[in-house]
Amino acid sequence: MDPITAFVIATLMMLLNGGILGLIHRDLPEGLRPAAFSWRLGTLLVAGGCVLLAVQHALPPGFVLPLANAMLMLGLTSYWRALRQFDGEPESLHLLWPVLVGSIGIWWFSAMRPDLAARVLFASATWMVLFIACARVLHRGGGSDPARSRRVLLGLFGFLASFMLLRGAYFAAAANSVADILDGRSWMNMATPLVAAILPVIGTTAFLLMCSERIRRQWEHAASTDALTGLANRRTLTRIGSERLRRALADGRAFALAVVDVDHFKSINDRFGHDVGDIALRHVADTLAGHASPGTVPGRQGGEEFVVLLDADPAEATREAERLREAIRNAVFQAGDQRLAITVSIGVTAATAADRHLDDLLRRADRALYAAKTGGRDRVVLA
Repeated sequence: MDPITAFVIATLMMLLNGGILGLIHRDLPEGLRPAAFSWRLGTLLVAGGCVLLAVQHALPPGFVLPLANAMLMLGLTSYWRALRQFDGEPESLHLLWPVLVGSIGIWWFSAMRPDLAARVLFASATWMVLFIACARVLHRGGGSDPARSRRVLLGLFGFLASFMLLRGAYFAAAANSVADILDGRSWMNMATPLVAAILPVIGTTAFLLMCSERIRRQWEHAASTDALTGLANRRTLTRIGSERLRRALADGRAFALAVVDVDHFKSINDRFGHDVGDIALRHVADTLAGHASPGTVPGRQGGEEFVVLLDADPAEATREAERLREAIRNAVFQAGDQRLAITVSIGVTAATAADRHLDDLLRRADRALYAAKTGGRDRVVLA
């Protein structure tokens, strides 16, 4: 197989992957489509650059070589942009600087002062810079996105950057024995198009897996959180609470829960409307989340009722509930032109050896909550 055939095979593989990405583009969530489009554009640009390199002997070198390399570099820049869009980084024209500098250098050593070694060194250095830039984006976002596909893609960009370093060194040492980048006597010329195809093929697969992981985490988040408040929903509270109760009974640990109910919530809805009622619920949720102790899990049970899971004994749980009650009472919030204050009643209970299910604690806490309501509201009662 000669380098031209290798370039043709690599191009066909790139076009196939670009086509597949185009077919599934509309099925991706709206937030991922810009990144997917940029990645697809990058694949098509790299494929176009490979086609021009394969037919370079049929066109003037001062024209085809700068154009082919510019397309390749724009393709890599589009990959860079796709990764930045995936991580929510802002758009920036600074991404075009490597393309501009690299294109000028390659044009100079192709048209004005033909020099194979200098041209390849310039191209390899520019590509290496772009590969490293992509790797940096992946590394920066790795803390918040632990997907294995991200690590695979990071390793891939690291490998490609290393290969570009090797390619530049090879041509610097062997320029006199290699006619051009299509000279089939050079193993580097055979390897380059095949290595170039790794990113559009394997890289596209890894990128799609990153998208899949992002979608899976979004679904899991939606299934485990309350849409209005962002707190844990009933399903998550039941799962976490049941697990903590099981550990408490097995290991003798302290565990308690508190049921929090907004006082006079119906009158808020009747006087100010349901939109203000929703704002009030979010205000309570934010206050609970912001003032809860480490390890405490607040969640929304439904309606105006919240549940707080605590790794605490009865005395500690009561103190924590009092602290949360006071925080809500003192946190006046703005709803349009209205400044409103909210109070809550809280029923608290702690796990005992007789408890077998989380519902046992919830029933006791509900009875304590009823006592707090009938006792005048804005108070904490321990059952």
